[in-house]
Amino acid sequence: MTNQSVNESESLQIEDIEKEIGRFRAEQAAAVAKVKELLLREDPARGITFHEEIFRLQQDKLRLDTEIQFLQVKLRRLASTW
Repeated sequence: MTNQSVNESESLQIEDIEKEIGRFRAEQAAAVAKVKELLLREDPARGITFHEEIFRLQQDKLRLDTEIQFLQVKLRRLASTW
């Protein structure tokens, strides 16, 4: 592979990773918004709770945090060799 094609390949990888990070951040924002909505709708006095769904969404947010961190490391590694 020539140096130019390696750079183009890395450039495309960087673009893909940045897009994926953007998608994960959008998913994360949606999860946070849904948690806030559910917390506002809860009424423990009337037995209306969403603890299971809130917990699941919080777990999803943490998973997305990890995915984003992993991709950021990958991005830094690619950018440092570019």
